Amino acid sequence: MAPSNQPRQLRESELRERLALICQRLYQKDLIAAGDGNVSLRLDEERVLVTPSGFHKGFIRPEDLIITDLAGRKLRGSHQPSSEFAMHALIYAERSDVRAVVHAHPPLTVALALAGVSLTDCVLSETCLLLGPVPTAPYSTPTTSEVPESLRPYVRSANAIIMHRHGALTMGRTIDEAWQRMEAVEHSAKIIHAARAIGEVRPLPPPEASKLEQLASQLGIPRPPEPPPQTWHGPNHDSSMSESELVEAVLRKLRGG
Repeated sequence: MAPSNQPRQLRESELRERLALICQRLYQKDLIAAGDGNVSLRLDEERVLVTPSGFHKGFIRPEDLIITDLAGRKLRGSHQPSSEFAMHALIYAERSDVRAVVHAHPPLTVALALAGVSLTDCVLSETCLLLGPVPTAPYSTPTTSEVPESLRPYVRSANAIIMHRHGALTMGRTIDEAWQRMEAVEHSAKIIHAARAIGEVRPLPPPEASKLEQLASQLGIPRPPEPPPQTWHGPNHDSSMSESELVEAVLRKLRGG
């Protein structure tokens, strides 16, 4: 039989090891501290592997990870899943192309947002190619239903979102892609912060930014899908769509219902 050109499907044990390694890298790169952040990846169409609540992610072990359904209900594991799973549920419901989500607290990225400096404009060519625009979502109270509602307008048009006074969120087709995007966001913030200490920083002119978008398309660098009508409607919407019902279950749990 001829060898297949398709990539090998990773086993659950390998995915657990990979997710734990990404958490360690986030800590080593100073992108999280103490109990900061949460990471998840889709095992299949019905199950998600996610970090547990209250753990220091820099020292997480593969066996500490939790398996939930798409609404965050625990299916297997000794601990409780992340208290911020609602943001993951929103992304998986809205983005069929996303298989992994990384939430961290990158210091300079958050600092620039606090100072009113946006990363939406195209300043660095390589960052623009890899990420595209990086919008900033308004402040929301952590672990509440405010968080997914604040993210909702941006999820379908960005692969990286800054959460004002909180952190950042990146998503990808693989856990490695989501991690690399988080690293790229903070690296961009470091350069922009250093440049602003020296002088004025101007974005690339629109024609040059447009050329980078065209180049990204030619190189096959992934971009978010074109925004179709929203399927996430928040906690008061009665929807028959199964994904929306799953997200609603998360919101009910956050409200104690």
